[in-house]
This record gives sequence, C-alpha cells and structure tokens, in this order.
Amino acid sequence: MSEDRPPERAVSRDVAQLHQLGYAQELRRGMKTFSNFAVSFTIISILSGCLTLFFFAMNTGGPAVMTIGWLVVGFFVLLVALGMAEVASSYPTAGGLYYWAAKLASESGRNGAAWSWFTGWFNLVGQVAVTAGIDFGLAFFINAFLNIAFAFPADPPHTILIYAIVLFIHGLLNTFGIRIVAFLNDVSVWWHLVGVAAILISMVFLSQHARTGLGTVFTKFVDNTGSGPGLSWPGPILAGIPLYVMLIGLLNAQYTLTGYDASAHMSEETHNADRSAPRGIVWSVIISVIAGFVLLVAMNVGITPDKVFAGANGVMVDGYAHALASPTGVPPAQIWIDDLGQPGGLFILFLVIGAQFYCGMSSVTANSRMIYAFARDGAIPGSSFWHRINKRTRTPTNSIWLAAVGAFILGLPYLYSPVAYAAVTSIAVIGLYVAYVTPVFLRVLAGDRFQPGPWTLGRWSRPIGIVATLWVIVIAVLFMLPQALPINVNTFNYTPVVFAVVLGGATLWWAVSARQWFRGPRVQGSAEELAAIEQELELATT
Repeated sequence: MSEDRPPERAVSRDVAQLHQLGYAQELRRGMKTFSNFAVSFTIISILSGCLTLFFFAMNTGGPAVMTIGWLVVGFFVLLVALGMAEVASSYPTAGGLYYWAAKLASESGRNGAAWSWFTGWFNLVGQVAVTAGIDFGLAFFINAFLNIAFAFPADPPHTILIYAIVLFIHGLLNTFGIRIVAFLNDVSVWWHLVGVAAILISMVFLSQHARTGLGTVFTKFVDNTGSGPGLSWPGPILAGIPLYVMLIGLLNAQYTLTGYDASAHMSEETHNADRSAPRGIVWSVIISVIAGFVLLVAMNVGITPDKVFAGANGVMVDGYAHALASPTGVPPAQIWIDDLGQPGGLFILFLVIGAQFYCGMSSVTANSRMIYAFARDGAIPGSSFWHRINKRTRTPTNSIWLAAVGAFILGLPYLYSPVAYAAVTSIAVIGLYVAYVTPVFLRVLAGDRFQPGPWTLGRWSRPIGIVATLWVIVIAVLFMLPQALPINVNTFNYTPVVFAVVLGGATLWWAVSARQWFRGPRVQGSAEELAAIEQELELATT
C-alpha cells in the first residue's frame, strides 16, 4: 500500500477523531508511523545539536560533562517525552502543546484559555529559536567547508549570508508540500545513522594519531569560560572546575534533545495519529540518546592528547587545543581533518552538513504547523493570513515563511555578539521545555479526569509528570544565567531579554485585550461545516 493512499477505514477514523477535536481535515494526511518518527528524529538531529554546540561544550565542562551529562539529561528528557506522548495520544492535533494545555487546564478546574495562550507563546518562541539554532549551526558548518576548500571568508557577515540562503531554501522545500518533505525525512533517518557510523569508524579506527583513552574521556573536565584568578564563578569546585560550569555545560545535551514535539504537530498529517504520534515522540528520544552518546564518546576519543600540532605561536599543542583554535570556528571540522587528513575530513563534514540540512528543513515544517494551528485559533497578529492554506499543495505556505523570517531575525545579533549562538540555543531550550512540560504538569493536576488515549502510562503517569516538571524548572533558571566571564556586551546572555520582550508583549496583549476574546482552541464549525471545508479543498486539488 502506498504512502499516499492508505486504507479508507484508517482515514475515516483519523478524520472522525479530528472532527471530535473541532477541526476540519485541511492538511494532507500522507504520513505513516515511520515518517512521523522521522520528523522528530531529524529535528533532534544529533549531528546538528551535538556538533554545532561542540565548541561551547569543549570550553564549558569538556569531555566528561559532554558524555556523562548527556546520559543525565537524556534520562530526564525521556521522562518529559513520555508525559507528552501520553497527552498526544488523547489529543492528536497540529496545535499540540497549547491545545493540550487548554483542555487539561479546563479538566483540572483552571483557566484553559490563559494556560493555552502562554503555553502557545512559549512554544512559538522556542520553535522559532530552535529553527534559528539549527540553520545557524548549518551555516557555520557550510562556511567552514567553503573556507577550507575554497578560502571563502569565515566571518560573521558571510555566515549570515549563508544563513539567509539556507532558510530560503528550506522555505522553498516546505512550500512544495508534505510529500517531498516526508520522503526527505525518511532519507534523513538513514543519513544520520550512516553519519554517526562514519564518525565512529573514523575517530576510533582510522585516526592517524594516538587516541584519547575512554577513562580520560569520562574524567576530563575543562573550564575555558573566562574564569581565573580574581575572576571566578561562585559556588563549589568539583573535579577542578566550578559546579556552575558543569551545570551550564549541560546546554549541549539539552539543546540537542529538543524538537520531538514535531510528531504532535504533524499528527493531522499522520495516519493512526493517536498511536503514531506518541510512538514518534518517545522512540525519537530513545534512539537519539543512544546514538548521541556513541557520537560524543567517539568524537572525544578521536581527539589526540599528544602535542603534535603547531599552535598559532609556533608552540606544539595537543588535538584539543588545536581544535579550539580552528580558524573556521568549527572544532569538529578541525578534529576530522587532524585525524583523517583534509580529503577525509571534508567528506565527514559533508555528511554532517547533509544531516543538518535535513534537520533545518524538518524544523521549518514543524514550526510552520504550530504557527498555522495557533493562528487557526486567532492567537497571532494577522491570524487569518498566517492560517491560510495553499489549496494546491495543502500546506500552510504563509506560516512557513513566517517561521523562516522569524528565525533569520533571531540570528542577526551574531553580527556583533560572538556568544549569540549559545543564547539562541538557550532561548530554544527554555521556550520549548516550558511548553513541553506545561501540559504534562496539567495532566498530573487533572488526575482521573484526564481521558487517556490508546497510548498511556497508567500508574506511572503521576511520578513521571512530577519529576519532569521539576527538571524543567531547574533548566529554565539555569540557561537564563551568564555563560562567560567577564560579563559585558560581547558575552551577555540575551536570553532573558528575548523572553522579556516577547512574553512581556504577550502578557500585555492578554491583559489589555486577548483575555476578553481568546477562549483557547476554537471549533471550526459543525460536522456539516467541517465537511464543507474539506470538500472545498478536495475540489481545489483535483
């Protein structure tokens, strides 16, 4: 049976369930379980997050925090994902998190509209930021490739130029419709796995230098955040570095393990969504945690501890220092070249760029669906425009371009701030995880009033929800904090400023106006009206 022509019985059940949630089948339902999983796995993209923040991780905690911290973060992220999956099974709609918050808040006796409003805005900010983080990281790696191969300048203006081009291409790809995106997502899963295998083989078996031992990888801590005599972070010192540095170093893992809400946002385009979406959420996290751990260990094993490279001042340095001093600003590329030589290093870099390209494409897809759904319920200025569907492709074209332009704007501070990328990733983590855990927390409050779908946690739902909520509170505070010393205009973490502006505006809008008319997710019409909307779209595509 083809991807595009599922059994009529399955289509009818999905459409009927969507009607019960109050919406017409406007988007084309063309995905199966694997494709739904593939979207989230592609957006998590260990070859994107792990490697684009590798420079940050090398300076902020080092190999031990990268590897052990990855497992710690992975455990808590899985708890959040399990809680989300249970809710997704009950409410398989593109609105995802903010829709869930509205329904669950009402079930627990709270103001569903208010919870929905703020969950939606956190999700919107996080989605735009994660799209910016992914494509900005991709721009760094493309710039490194061009610099090494063709001496293309590796400076902020040229990086921003590549960033704009990448976002434009991703907007075009998503405009063509769900079929090409679904196909490329399926390809992306295997591309990622091949990429991880290639890096593992290269770093462990093909390196032309001595490798770092596993024991050193798990015990080496590094603090290059700028602290020093008379200029150090407060708090206890563990393993020779401040505990504070270890904690903010978890950003690499926490940022990478984001984006799995995409399975929920794609549920209106997925068959058997009440089972496929929760499976996509959970399995994308599990496989990413396992593969990501292998990747990070392999990368750190491949960094030679021997002083075999000449530094900028002519003094011989080890592989770690040589990678950090890379003129491209992309340490992984330098590590691969040091291990394999330039041709082999560029080949690995090409594989990684391909994976990151797929990741950014999928992020724009998920981001646009969230914008489309939020606009459908009137929560974004100009909602009628952003909710508009291209009748030929059955995709939310206007929302696609809003996602791309919003991400571009968020990346512009890099022109004057060298730490802008870390700030963008912090914004993504906080925005997304607050939105992720809000419905999980509300599901705990709803208790037995929550009606579970076919995918449920049973008696484990409450303890998982409580621990997941506490973890998100911790990281939401943690990644608002400064990340480098001394704190000045060049090192300032502008994450709190972005949230103050965007969420401050959303709060003001709610207090002045929206609370009088926003009632949360709204029904599009009666059964007959929903059928009429669908019939009009069907006629437009024939």
